[in-house]
Amino acid sequence: MFALNITNKHEKRDRMRKFESQVQLKKYEVLREVSKMSFEGSLDEEYNKIPEIIDKGPEATTRCCIYKERAVTKDRVSLAMGELNSEENVIQVIDSACDACPIDRYVVTEACRGCLAHRCQDVCPVGAIKIVAHRAYIDQNKCVECGKCKQACPYNAISDVMRPCRRACPVGAISLDGNKKAVIDDSKCIQCGACVYQCPFGAIMDSSYIVDIINLLKESKKGTRVYATIAPAISSQFTYASIEQVVNGIKKLGFHDVVEAALGADFVVEHEAKEWLERIEAGDSFMTSSCCPAFVKHIENAYPQLMSSVSHTISPMKAIARLIKNVDKDAKVVFIGPCTAKKREWKEQKEDDVDYVMTFEELAAMLDAKGIELDKCEESPLNNASFYGRIFARSGGLEEAVNHILEEHYPDKKDSLTAMHCDGMEECEKALKLAKFGRLKANFIEGMACRGGCIGGAASLSHGPKDRLEVDRYGKKALEPDVDHSLRIFNKEEINLE
Repeated sequence: MFALNITNKHEKRDRMRKFESQVQLKKYEVLREVSKMSFEGSLDEEYNKIPEIIDKGPEATTRCCIYKERAVTKDRVSLAMGELNSEENVIQVIDSACDACPIDRYVVTEACRGCLAHRCQDVCPVGAIKIVAHRAYIDQNKCVECGKCKQACPYNAISDVMRPCRRACPVGAISLDGNKKAVIDDSKCIQCGACVYQCPFGAIMDSSYIVDIINLLKESKKGTRVYATIAPAISSQFTYASIEQVVNGIKKLGFHDVVEAALGADFVVEHEAKEWLERIEAGDSFMTSSCCPAFVKHIENAYPQLMSSVSHTISPMKAIARLIKNVDKDAKVVFIGPCTAKKREWKEQKEDDVDYVMTFEELAAMLDAKGIELDKCEESPLNNASFYGRIFARSGGLEEAVNHILEEHYPDKKDSLTAMHCDGMEECEKALKLAKFGRLKANFIEGMACRGGCIGGAASLSHGPKDRLEVDRYGKKALEPDVDHSLRIFNKEEINLE
């Protein structure tokens, strides 16, 4: 963790904004400059100046030369402006930024004893292993990276050095092209953003729609009412300001109002608990949650036979958007959260529930582009969701909320729920495999693609271990003690939750 003191003539801060890495900083700088020019109305004429603004030179700071740095920044600007290489995937590889990681995955180390068995050589399916001077040697031109040699070696003398992006991808969607550049298989990718967060060169980035959002906010001056819905994971993001100050800062961007997505979660959990009970009583063996779009996408890609077991209840993001548009027919809704997969969910939505999606990283850049200092803002209240809606942000929160609904509305059924909450895609994969083969002992799967839940989203400003406690503290600040109190003033029959 390091800090950047922003002191240029446009933005002066008496505080230090913290970034987790230089990668996050570079991404922020690009988003900030694109936002600034968008607000000023000069982006179309001046976007090509951004590389020189960020990479001043003459000496390079992160690449081999200043020209390489500026070429990478130019491509980052294109993605920040919403220019896509693939219409299907919001996760994009920046070819100019990919280091091609010139490393050989499997290498024989000094631990090799030159044993007589030569099991590594025997199991290699392509004959890539030779014995030279009583030592094993891997011909990298032949190696297909199957890993059988490593498994066979009795001395554990073969190292496995996998690319960070491939190691991070939980569904094996990343491969290499002929130039050893990373390639994303859109048919496998669940757009969770794990590769975005883990690539040490920042060569993978989620495309942004901040230009469209800023243009929409400009229309608010002409009467368009644009609502921001914020994910409860925001509680652990802008730690130098209160949630109430963050709300005020978002309004200063031009949003008509700020509404908690957690209120949508209150609607969702009540509906989902009822749906689960109806399914189980009808003879279904289990049901999965549907609020994490990356988890649902993985089921669609890898376990299509289980899609019928996915809850029909919409996500909190869609639920709160429908509620807002039910109250205000002319409203526009922008969801703000830590999740890159939410952008895919938005793009694939069948109804025009949500108008745009942006991330916490993009929000931070927009706030600084407008010179809005959150820690100096007045406080605006945000108290329209329950504790249970707010804890959706962390792993296990949905399970707790469903249990709460069962206890309140179906007390004779409260002991029939056997939930399995999956913290990250590795645990999700285990649960889905058990379900596929009929060996799942639970009757409800809470699936969260990111470790820790939404608070671990790839586009979070902070991925620290304190995030879970921050969410719980945020939940306990809710004025509404439970879901029933949170929803008491609404006509729930007017909101379609499927």
